[in-house]
Amino acid sequence: MTHPMYDATIPAFTRSLKALDACLDKAQAHADSLKCDIGNILGSRLAPDMFPLGRQIQIACDFAKSISSRMAGVEVPSFEDNEVSLADFKARIAKTIAYINTITSEQFEGSETRAISIPMRDGTKREYVGAPYLHHAGLPNFYFHLTSSYAILRHNGVQVGKKDFIGSV
Repeated sequence: MTHPMYDATIPAFTRSLKALDACLDKAQAHADSLKCDIGNILGSRLAPDMFPLGRQIQIACDFAKSISSRMAGVEVPSFEDNEVSLADFKARIAKTIAYINTITSEQFEGSETRAISIPMRDGTKREYVGAPYLHHAGLPNFYFHLTSSYAILRHNGVQVGKKDFIGSV
């Protein structure tokens, strides 16, 4: 039997990131059909003050690995944000999936009440308890960036729908 906090993270993140990866394949096919550079889509954003697709992908991956690590009580690995090509972004997704799948359900024991401290850019820290962190901060942030990625693809004419977003269940 797996831990409920594990079930809400690792399998869900894995499925969602695989779905995002498949959507990126559709983006490449779309760019190819238009004879345009996929970089145009990777640099696209929904609004001037929002991050472009490439950054949304990086952040979604960051939330998947950081939430999983914090809930398991292990150090969050650092990934460089140096992706520029579609292959780079797909490699980051694969690297994130490979990493989070090294975390076991047993590592989530006690995660509901685990103290979680997140360093902020301004030098302060946000303090959370496991379950509220997961449900009210971690998961909403992950899904915000995942949804933003999907919306940017759709906005650029990539033929993706709800089944593509949800992925294989």
